[in-house]
Amino acid sequence: MLSQLPTTTGIQIAVCIGLTALVGLATWLTIRRAAHDGSKKDVFLAGGGLSWVFVAGAITLTNLSTDQLVGMNGNQMALLAWWEICGFVGLLILAFVFVPIYYRNNCTTVTELLEKRYGGRSIRTLISALFLFGNIFIYLPAVLYSGGTFMQALFGENVPVLMFAAVLAVIAAAYTILGGLRAVAVMDTYSGIGILGLALLIVFLALAAVDWDIVSGVPAERLTMIGGPDSPIPFHTLFTGMIFIQIFYWSTNQNITQRAMAAPNVREAQKGVLAAAAIRILIVPPIVVIPGIVAYKLFGDVGDVAYGMLIAEVLPPWLSGAFAAMVAAAVITTFSAVLNSSVALYSVDFHEQFVGEVKDHWKLAAAISVLLTITSILLVTVYIDAASADPTEFSIINLLQQLNGLLSMPILSAFVAGLMFRNVAAPAAIGGVIWGVSLYGAYTFQLQPAGYIAMHYIDFMVVTLVSSVIAALVVNRVVLGNRAELNRWWQRAKSA
Repeated sequence: MLSQLPTTTGIQIAVCIGLTALVGLATWLTIRRAAHDGSKKDVFLAGGGLSWVFVAGAITLTNLSTDQLVGMNGNQMALLAWWEICGFVGLLILAFVFVPIYYRNNCTTVTELLEKRYGGRSIRTLISALFLFGNIFIYLPAVLYSGGTFMQALFGENVPVLMFAAVLAVIAAAYTILGGLRAVAVMDTYSGIGILGLALLIVFLALAAVDWDIVSGVPAERLTMIGGPDSPIPFHTLFTGMIFIQIFYWSTNQNITQRAMAAPNVREAQKGVLAAAAIRILIVPPIVVIPGIVAYKLFGDVGDVAYGMLIAEVLPPWLSGAFAAMVAAAVITTFSAVLNSSVALYSVDFHEQFVGEVKDHWKLAAAISVLLTITSILLVTVYIDAASADPTEFSIINLLQQLNGLLSMPILSAFVAGLMFRNVAAPAAIGGVIWGVSLYGAYTFQLQPAGYIAMHYIDFMVVTLVSSVIAALVVNRVVLGNRAELNRWWQRAKSA
């Protein structure tokens, strides 16, 4: 089905390459005069010089990639818009709660905050390791897989997905190696203008193709925003695990928060986060659900290939080169952003602690970027094999969201316990995290498949989070002999 995408010509390929090169040139012209000192702030926080425009662009494009466009539209239902609508709330929490905390503690990584709250390095090391595990084994290869699959559909099945993934990875790594977060953020912003613009055009063309009627002929469950018990997002989960997923992703996830920490001050960072929130609520929901619904009306239930089939139907052939450039930019921006965050976590949280002082973060970042890029390319084969085994049942976005719980709620429990309570030791927080990972892992790979627990994974994330915090407090009291107390700011908030 992917082969039904527009057949590209030499001119269209040239347009794709030309637009990709144009973004690179614009990025270079913007950052070429920036001074560099090789410090971690220079490499990983753009020297603290990102304006709100680039903060907003970096946050938006770090999140938005082909796994969003392909995966969410592949569900072919309006319900998936809740991920983006609730993301708006998550960004507000980042702007008004967490950004001031990160700036007050002068953080380069979110894990630095944990070390300061608990007074122990061990929890910082563990959480950083979990972030790295998720980035290396889940996010980086997933982005390359979804992008490589789509590029294969555009340029022909004679070229393997792995080859496209490798090319995209190398280009993305070049931004990270040569320009650090500054280059990544600027590229994100320039690319975002084209990506969002063309994605909105596709929405317009899709609606025009069905005479602006996406209701007739489409089952009610595909159009409703109130999900049933068996849907990807049952309605009640919006009030259980969904909000905690958003808090984790937008407020405690290094891949996102690093962009917010790269502004000159709190006010500039908040402006950027709020601008990203506006984009999240106004632009992103329609581009990730409407094409999928229209594809259902035109082609039926076709899964992750829905977006590609719709493009073949509605996009004029002369625009396919620009569309290819959009796909490439979406992959490059997300991969480079996650890669830069991963290198920051390793350099600041591991190398400086266990290997030695880093005199030039540019050199270390380059070496680690190359290593992680090669690893990510090799891991793309895992996703290729999973999709080949059952193409109709494999949904990359649902897979990512479910696997995300393996790390997200245990990590969030460390932040909750550290921010809500005083006198909780780092080993106690570690106990809570280990409990959470074990519990959610048992649920995902054993208890739910065997039918012992029928609870939706979003609901079970709440169970994981709450029980992890309780486990940390129990270890703190019973094993370590410490009595936890509510922080004063939390007590004031509770009594207000």
